[in-house]
Amino acid sequence: MILGTLINMAAVIAGSTVGLIFRSRLPDRITKAFFQATGLFTLFLGFSMGLKTKNPLLMIFSLIIGTVIGTLLKLQERMEKSGTAIQVKLNLKEGAFSEGLVTSFLLFCMGSMTILGAIEEGLGNHPNLLLIKSMMDGFASIALAAAMGIGVMLSAVPMLIYQGGLTLLAAWFGKSVSETMIDEITAIGGILLIGLGITMLNIKKIDVLNLLPALIIIIPVVYFFG
Repeated sequence: MILGTLINMAAVIAGSTVGLIFRSRLPDRITKAFFQATGLFTLFLGFSMGLKTKNPLLMIFSLIIGTVIGTLLKLQERMEKSGTAIQVKLNLKEGAFSEGLVTSFLLFCMGSMTILGAIEEGLGNHPNLLLIKSMMDGFASIALAAAMGIGVMLSAVPMLIYQGGLTLLAAWFGKSVSETMIDEITAIGGILLIGLGITMLNIKKIDVLNLLPALIIIIPVVYFFG
């Protein structure tokens, strides 16, 4: 049922392994350049996804409610603490561990290909989209791991939970998901990526994970008011 996601995980782990090998051989200025290039691409991707919305009012409402929920639940703080705990337990000395994990998870899982691929496989079809996504994520993870370290590899775990969960949900509700719903979820994901890009470029730190509940809030909002 989640074969596509498992293959996607394997691609990220394999790509990250290659990136980690290169990381040890790259000077800091090259690593920094990789990080900046990734930040700029993240901004571009976020804006292109955010423009898919057909109803900005529903988007801003979902973002406000979702951000309030995420802030109350302290999602960003909890993830950073968990990342630090894992880093200490694994005796990792690199400072970008949490950033690598969060950045990679958001980049790999916020796009429309994730949603459409999960629906495709959840409805019992061959996971063609997730296989294409796996190839893209595998190459992307090489550059990401070279810039941010082993956190990129471990982003495969939340990917399994999120993307695999979407696939299982699609198996139950996939046929009722409209194109409008997909566009609005994608647009919310784009806003998250814009925030991530701003953070990566050191323009301003935005607690992007606190916005994550907006991805859930947008579903009933579009269903009842879209």
